[in-house]
Amino acid sequence: MKKGFYNILKANFLISEDAVKNWRFIVFCTMLAIIMIASSHSAEKKVHQIAKLNNEVRELRSEFVERRSDLMKIKMESTITGKMIEKGIGPSETPPNKIRVIIKD
Repeated sequence: MKKGFYNILKANFLISEDAVKNWRFIVFCTMLAIIMIASSHSAEKKVHQIAKLNNEVRELRSEFVERRSDLMKIKMESTITGKMIEKGIGPSETPPNKIRVIIKD
């Protein structure tokens, strides 16, 4: 047991006759670790991007609701009447007349 532990510390498994197998396995494990780290970073970047876009969607939705309520207030008859009175135009005193067109063959 002591001899095996010293061999690991001295890295004899990397310089022995069958070291090619060990080096291939170490390179393979290293490449897998690099791929895993890159994949993890890519996933984290996408998560942050999704969170940022969700916040932007919430802001745009609230702005849309605010603009729609402003438009509803502007379109109200009382608001339009008030703005027209400021310009000197008032509502009509006489109701509109209906015009009928009769087509004779």
